Amino acid sequence: MSNWIDVVKASALAPDEFVRITLEDVDVLVFNTGDGFNAIPDLCSHDNYPLSDGEISEGTITCALHGSRFCIRTGEALSPPAYEPVRPFPVREQSGIVQVRDDRWD
Repeated sequence: MSNWIDVVKASALAPDEFVRITLEDVDVLVFNTGDGFNAIPDLCSHDNYPLSDGEISEGTITCALHGSRFCIRTGEALSPPAYEPVRPFPVREQSGIVQVRDDRWD
């Protein structure tokens, strides 16, 4: 089982903001959605374009390249041209610190 990795102080990440980190071989966006913290890969499932270039609105992020929208909480693809979801990563807040875990090989 992989370890939890400290990302940022919870108080430093305002609602609708994210930070980008690298876990092993993948860039990950860690979001404050206003009602919790979530993490998804920084890569659109449609054309491998960075989601970090997109716009965040109401719990979704829109890919700047072709306009595909993804649910930040679940990774679900919400609009074409993307049909495949992005896989979320486990996130928790521990003692005021947001932590992420890479569970891809657990």
